Amino acid sequence: MARICLIEDDPIMGESLSDRFLLEGFSLDWFRQGSAALEALRAESYDAVVSDVRLPDISGEDVFVQASRDSGSAPPFLFMTAYASVDRAVEMLKRGAHDYVTKPFDIGELVAKVRHAVGAAVPLTTIPTGDAGVLGSSPAMRALEAQAPRIATRARTIVITGESGAGKEILARHLHSLAHADTPAPFIAVNCGAIPENLIEAALFGHERGAFTGADRARKGHFEQAQGGTLFLDEIGELTPSLQVRLLRVIQDRRVQRVGAENSIEVEFKLICATHRDLRALVQSGQFREDLYYRINVVNLTVPPLRSRPEDVLWLARHFLTEQASQMNEAPRALGPTARAALLAYGWPGNVRELRNRIERACVLSQRPVLTASDLFETDEPEVEVSNGLPTLDEFMADAERSYLQAVLQRFDGRVGAAAAALGISRKTLWEKSKRYGLRADDSTVS
Repeated sequence: MARICLIEDDPIMGESLSDRFLLEGFSLDWFRQGSAALEALRAESYDAVVSDVRLPDISGEDVFVQASRDSGSAPPFLFMTAYASVDRAVEMLKRGAHDYVTKPFDIGELVAKVRHAVGAAVPLTTIPTGDAGVLGSSPAMRALEAQAPRIATRARTIVITGESGAGKEILARHLHSLAHADTPAPFIAVNCGAIPENLIEAALFGHERGAFTGADRARKGHFEQAQGGTLFLDEIGELTPSLQVRLLRVIQDRRVQRVGAENSIEVEFKLICATHRDLRALVQSGQFREDLYYRINVVNLTVPPLRSRPEDVLWLARHFLTEQASQMNEAPRALGPTARAALLAYGWPGNVRELRNRIERACVLSQRPVLTASDLFETDEPEVEVSNGLPTLDEFMADAERSYLQAVLQRFDGRVGAAAAALGISRKTLWEKSKRYGLRADDSTVS
């Protein structure tokens, strides 16, 4: 286990970095002053040092110089510096420091640099092989699913980034289910961009009776409602500066004060934030607090857009078809060859949300057991590229036949007799075709 010496006087930054390094499997000693860290470096053995440049007593540069002079070869030093101090960091690189990051930085980037410095540049977990799990079949989603169990049980704050509709809330709910697999716990989802500015404070923090006009009774806010569970704050980048301050205080103190209340209430929950915006850019432009950014960004997970993971398109479509069949109490529809080709050819600007909506609409409006491209796309049906890789006519017809037989058998719960009668073919013919296509068919049931 690699051992890190962290030198950071800011309590928010220090706690966030400590949480993330421990989550990644490092051991760590955290020092608030350079002199204390220097004494530890003289007495202890560390695999790497992560240090702020500006410290309250001596500078990170002085720590590096003296540690190098004392031992002859100091462990790899990585500096965290503001943009104005980049020249000093570059000078330290010339003198033997390993690397630096410029604030505001992504903690994951710093972790990667530390792993490289100590020769431990390995992923948190390996990507599983085999069938798809609960998030998707693409390598990107399988990688997220592989990381999820460890993150869900260890991290208290998580940020999920990705385009609107890509599936950030799906990932958040999965993390919640892993964290509370044994006991039920609340999952409270809040879209920070959808609540009017004059209502969001009371919605998040709650209010006492008479706190404002119309407050005829006391009400718990979302922080209290998430007690013992997970609070999912979607579009966290839309919070006003004043609410950012209050959110930071709640995260630090684990206490919340209702609007109009004199006393605060203790709260404990996992916080998962999501955004489609670049939080680092918001910090640089002054629209998002830097201390809040580091406090929530202990673990950052990215959900790729659907267009970049085509392996998930048909997997998700079939999942939504099963979901719709359950809700409508009917046999699941199947996707015909034209439907599958159209789904794969489409660019999905609305991501997973758009795919779900198109599947739901098709299931409501179409009477066919096997959906076609026209059921999913009307005037905006995507053009399917013609290439040398097109299936032959025999392959296309076989695919269409298999999809239709599968849908009919599902409708009759695999009963060959009933399905054959509906299809107008003999039981023997249907049985043989079912065996050829590997379909489930129960020939023991007489219908």
